[in-house]
Amino acid sequence: MLSHVSIGTNQFGRAVQFYEHVLATLGCRKLMEFPEAVAFGRLYPEFWVQQPIDGHPAATANGVHFGFVADSREQVRAFHEAALAQGGRDDGGPGPRPDYGAAYYGCFIRDLDGHKIEATFWDESLDGAGHGAAHDHAHGAG
Repeated sequence: MLSHVSIGTNQFGRAVQFYEHVLATLGCRKLMEFPEAVAFGRLYPEFWVQQPIDGHPAATANGVHFGFVADSREQVRAFHEAALAQGGRDDGGPGPRPDYGAAYYGCFIRDLDGHKIEATFWDESLDGAGHGAAHDHAHGAG
């Protein structure tokens, strides 16, 4: 559905290092690099970290968060551990969230700038149908 997402940072070098380590746990790597922006992804630039183009400080948006796809519960846990090791703040440790459906397993982190990020694994062997609607409803306020 989405081509890519960009987030602004006030700590460009540290943010790039943070995401380089954290997204590596999900099989992502740096794909493009410019003096003020870096793109990460598996096959194409999906997630950009950049200094704001207008020169104003970056700010987080209340109610917005970014969810990354994990291929297993182990990847969710590795994402969480890497984020904490790089200076992120725990905002909900790895585990099931029954309100999101039986198939959901994930975690939430605040990055160095306070952006809310999530790693999500959907175990379709537990509940292969309907998890998208439950997830969307549960995450409406971010």
